[in-house]
Amino acid sequence: MRVRLGRDFGRLWSAYAVSTYGTWLAFGAFPLIAVDVLDAPAFAVSLLEAAGLAVAAVVAYPLGPWVEHRAKRPVMIAMDLVRFVAMASVPIAYVLGLLSYGQLLVVSVVSGAASIAFSAASGAYLKYLVRGDHLLVASGRFEGTSWVATAAGPPLGGALVGLLGPVATVMADAFSYLLSALGVLRIRGGDVAAPRDLAPGLSGGDLLGGWRFIVRDHALRRLFLNSILVGGLIMATAPLLAVLLLGQYHFPAWQYGLAFGIPALGGFVGARLSARLVTRYGRYRTMIVFGWLRSLFPLGLAFVQPGISGLLTVIIVEGLLVTCMGVFNPIYATERLQRTPANFTAQVLSTWSAAGKLLQAALMVVWGILASLTSPLAAITMSGVLLLATPLLLPNRRQLSAADPVGSAEAVRVA
Repeated sequence: MRVRLGRDFGRLWSAYAVSTYGTWLAFGAFPLIAVDVLDAPAFAVSLLEAAGLAVAAVVAYPLGPWVEHRAKRPVMIAMDLVRFVAMASVPIAYVLGLLSYGQLLVVSVVSGAASIAFSAASGAYLKYLVRGDHLLVASGRFEGTSWVATAAGPPLGGALVGLLGPVATVMADAFSYLLSALGVLRIRGGDVAAPRDLAPGLSGGDLLGGWRFIVRDHALRRLFLNSILVGGLIMATAPLLAVLLLGQYHFPAWQYGLAFGIPALGGFVGARLSARLVTRYGRYRTMIVFGWLRSLFPLGLAFVQPGISGLLTVIIVEGLLVTCMGVFNPIYATERLQRTPANFTAQVLSTWSAAGKLLQAALMVVWGILASLTSPLAAITMSGVLLLATPLLLPNRRQLSAADPVGSAEAVRVA
């Protein structure tokens, strides 16, 4: 039977969906603008992605305590408006003939930091809005939306780029944030903000509050290490796959898009199955099985060859990987929300996201060096081998069953 989560959840979900589709519609627009409009060299394009990711994480890190003690809906609306203004400045500057590489870098940092703050606020608000026993269903719907947007956004964005150019897709992305802000504004329920006086030994007002809480909870600490390492090792190979498939194997652009668009549909299927699998087999068994499987399949990319067989290999390997991630991610996201008291949700989520993005940026640089010393395929294989060890960091059954010592802390609900 379909779980009903209420109109306010539907509005929050719609706001998330429209901004996510906008983001994926403009996927790759900044590198295209840097190359086609500004004639930036390859190093500058790589720096735009890695530096933007890392600096945004550093800038967003202090926002966690700030978000924690404020009503979450105004924060989400403000971050959407910041992203709208930042992204809209690109086409405006382009029309005026003022667009520069420096502006692209600043916009990348500002929009990235605002996205981290928005995610922290929306996660805290989701915990307030949805009952604990329905969080897995809610997380699954967000996860499924993300994967569908991943599958549909880049092809649609590519068509829009072909018709109107990359600057037009950036404008579409900007308007998606404006629509997201309007969606959050339509929510009619209450709000949540953490008080200043929290549990002994923990503080929600300092920069280390999120770190302290993650470290104190054994299961949360292991989930944190597992998730950022898996994400970092997978994302480190993304630029190398582009070099391998497009540069060395000479895949046409449409085949490259197909190789990553079709597997994203597996993420949608996995997200829809996640709650059913947990109901049938239990949370722990489902998490462990799919946590191991998502770390096994990337090694299959070591066998990618030129031609149709190589294309099919990428589609199959990525499809299996993404399907497992679609099952695993809602479970781990729900576990993270349930183990984190409302007083610390925004800080934990912002710390988690910032650390993950910093590690991704660092590993992209490291794997770029490895690829230059060996080859892209060898570096991709090395990532696959290291991923085999990451499931050892997953929490065991006893750690998952243990109640958190401060998990009963409550936040102040704002009418």
